[in-house]
Amino acid sequence: MNDYTAALQAAVRFMRENERFLIVSHVNPDGDTTSAALVTARLLDQLGKSCVIVNEGPTPRKFDFLPGYAKIVNLAQQQLAETFSHVIAVDAADFKRMGDVTRLFAADVQLLNIDHHPTNDHYGAINVIRTDAAATVEIMYDLVETGSFRIDQEIATCLYTGLVTDTGGFRYANTSPRVLEIAAKLLPHGVKPAEIAERCLEMISVGHIRLLQRALQTLELTHRQLVASLRVTHRDLVGTNASSDDLSGLVNYGRNIEGVEVGVLLSEMQPGVVKVNLRSRSQVDVSQIAKQFGGGGHARAAGYTYYGAITEAEQELFASLSTALGVNRDE
Repeated sequence: MNDYTAALQAAVRFMRENERFLIVSHVNPDGDTTSAALVTARLLDQLGKSCVIVNEGPTPRKFDFLPGYAKIVNLAQQQLAETFSHVIAVDAADFKRMGDVTRLFAADVQLLNIDHHPTNDHYGAINVIRTDAAATVEIMYDLVETGSFRIDQEIATCLYTGLVTDTGGFRYANTSPRVLEIAAKLLPHGVKPAEIAERCLEMISVGHIRLLQRALQTLELTHRQLVASLRVTHRDLVGTNASSDDLSGLVNYGRNIEGVEVGVLLSEMQPGVVKVNLRSRSQVDVSQIAKQFGGGGHARAAGYTYYGAITEAEQELFASLSTALGVNRDE
């Protein structure tokens, strides 16, 4: 038995042997995060257990078609008095990535940590980590098989959505034979791939278009045109009546330019708080850059939050990119 199999078995025991759970994920949840949390809740339901799913802030509206979406608690709007001794964290590389929800952890908390990020620091009592998994839902599928859980349409829809979103519609380099095998096995359970692709990959909001108009005016090519950066200020967010959801995907416009190695999006969520998104093509491990600033992610997609002025965030990031690329900003 290898370590991964043993960890899966320990995770199933953790779920079977306890009664009430808190399910948490990372701040600014994406499709994989949301899907993994909802699958976890469904598995606990099959075991006759109770649970609460919590995120520090809102879950993007584009995922409101997922079964159980309405049950996710937005801690910024709904306070909970309860604390939890048994917590399942999905797709969260470290404590900081969970945000404010950690105040719901009891002093004797036991954590089950399920994740695929290479930067995960193994903070759980049980750590089910597979860094070569395309998405956390790929690990959840292994957990389903290990625990002999039943796959219904709701679970299949969530698993498929997580795979679609974290592989960019099966276009990214993390699209392995295993990913496609799992996707094929989920389809007979009533998954609607065209509808999921439409909601998650193709549909964009008016707010997104308005932000894109402004962001493209800030487009800058630096470091011998290896870096393409875009900026969104708090004034842009207010002026377009856009939300954080509407920022999704903007970073890819820079990354997709021919010859660009790293795409950057600096978003001033409020004065003094800048969300930094990074995407790379092949040379730069942006997770290591994000880690320098307290963030994390994957080699090709990572991010972090910078506390300070957007000009300062840009200056420090570009210095780090200069080191990684071996090219100065103004070359």
